[in-house]
Amino acid sequence: MLVLENIISDRGSRYAVSGGPCASDAEAQAFLKELKRRKKFAKATHNTWACLTESAPLKNDDGESGAGMVILRMLEREDLRNEIVVVTRWYGGKHLGGDRFRHVQDAVRQYIEARGH
Repeated sequence: MLVLENIISDRGSRYAVSGGPCASDAEAQAFLKELKRRKKFAKATHNTWACLTESAPLKNDDGESGAGMVILRMLEREDLRNEIVVVTRWYGGKHLGGDRFRHVQDAVRQYIEARGH
């Protein structure tokens, strides 16, 4: 499990990105459960994620409408398979509008660079 914390901050919202091996929905749920053992991540506003498995693409917006699809599209472009990527946001009290999608993209880019893909 690779976790990059406090990578983006905007108008009070803070972001982190994490990821690791994942080949099924059950493995995705297990990854999220492990991530949320860290109290900080369990209390996050959103843990949005996506994973390209052999059987089907998986994603979950976790209340951040459309963000799972943003992650999924980036995984498809990079052909990054059987790996879950989770973008975590702690809401800072101000709406970010379309900037939130840019932050999700930036977080995924940082994860991909950090893992050396």
